[in-house]
Amino acid sequence: MTLQEDRLVQIRTFMQEQQFDALALRKVSSFAWATAGHRSYVNTASSDGIGTLVVTADEQFVVTNAIEAPRLDQEEGLGAAGWKLRVSPWYQADNTLAQIVSGKRTGADFAMPGATDVSGALAWQRSHLLPTEGDRFRALGKLCAAAMNEAIHSLTPGMTEHEIAARLAFETERRGAQAIVNLIATDERIFQFRHPIPTHHKLDRYAMLVLCGRQDGLVCSITRLIRFGKLTAELRRKEQVVAQIDGTFILGTRPGRTLGDIFADAQAAYAAGDFADQWQYHHQGGPAAYEPREVIAAPGMTQAVVAGQVYAWNPSITGTKSEDTVLVGAAGNEVLTVIDGWPTIDVTVNGQTIARPAILEL
Repeated sequence: MTLQEDRLVQIRTFMQEQQFDALALRKVSSFAWATAGHRSYVNTASSDGIGTLVVTADEQFVVTNAIEAPRLDQEEGLGAAGWKLRVSPWYQADNTLAQIVSGKRTGADFAMPGATDVSGALAWQRSHLLPTEGDRFRALGKLCAAAMNEAIHSLTPGMTEHEIAARLAFETERRGAQAIVNLIATDERIFQFRHPIPTHHKLDRYAMLVLCGRQDGLVCSITRLIRFGKLTAELRRKEQVVAQIDGTFILGTRPGRTLGDIFADAQAAYAAGDFADQWQYHHQGGPAAYEPREVIAAPGMTQAVVAGQVYAWNPSITGTKSEDTVLVGAAGNEVLTVIDGWPTIDVTVNGQTIARPAILEL
C-alpha cells in the first residue's frame, strides 16, 4: 500500500478505538499527517489550515473554498489521491461540513459544535510514524543540519540577531524547508531567555541558534552554539553536564520505556551535575512528527516509546543547551541532525557512549 493508504488505515483504526463514525481535521499538522505530507497553510503563523478533512468509515473529504480548491486538487493532488473535494464560495457561510457529519459520532482536532475534541489523542497518534516517514525524517535531518552548519559558520561579531535569523532562514528555505521556529540569542541573552526571539542585539562573542525546519509536514529540531574565543570555566562545566543529560535522554529513549521513566533518569542526571532545578525552567522535549513536539514530556507520564517514533530532547542549563532530532530504531537510536566535523563531547550512560555536540569555539 501507499503511505496515503496506510495512513487512512491508521486513522480508521483510531476512529474504531475511539468509537467515532467521522473524524474532522483542521490543524495544519493533522492535515499533513492525514494526507501523507500535503500543505493546507497560507498564513504560516496559523495552526489551522484552509481546508478541513473529514474521514468516515468508507469516504474521505476535503471541505474548502473556491480560492483554495484548485491548488489542493492540482498541486497537492488530493483529488487523485482519493479525497473528494467539497467546495463553497469564499464569500458566504457554508454548512457542508455539518452536512457530512450529520448524525455521526464525530471527533475533531478543533472546537466543533457536536464533536468531541480529540486533540491530545491525535497528537500521540501523529507521533507513530510509518517507515517511509522515517526515511523522510532522515532527509530532513540532513537538510536542517546542513542549513544550521552553513548559517553558523557565516557569523561574524557585530551581526544583529535579526541578521543571524535571516541567514538561518535563508539556508533552510533555499534547501526546500521552512524555518517555522527560528530563535537567536547572543551573549547575555543566552543566559536570560530560553525562547529568545531575535532582536537588534549585536553579537559580540557568543551565539545560540535554534531551528525547527518543516518539510512535507514533518518538523525537525536542532540547536547549536558558537563562541568567538575560549569558553569560560563555568560554560565548559555546563556544556559537559548538559551533554551528559542529553545523552541520558537519547540513550534512555527505547521501545517500551515510558516518558515518565525517561524523564526521571534525566532529572537524576541534572541533580548529579549539581543543577537539580534547571529542568524546571524549560520543557525538555518529547516525540516529534508533524509538530515540533507532538507531546511535551513531563514527570510521571505513562505513554511508552514505540520503535519508529522520532524524539527531539532539548535539555538546557542557563547559558547552554543541547538539541538534536533522533529516530528510535528497533536495535538502537539514530541521531538525524549530525553535523559532520562539528566538535563533540563523548558521554557514557549505563555503559553506552554517545557523542553530543559541543560549543563551537573559534
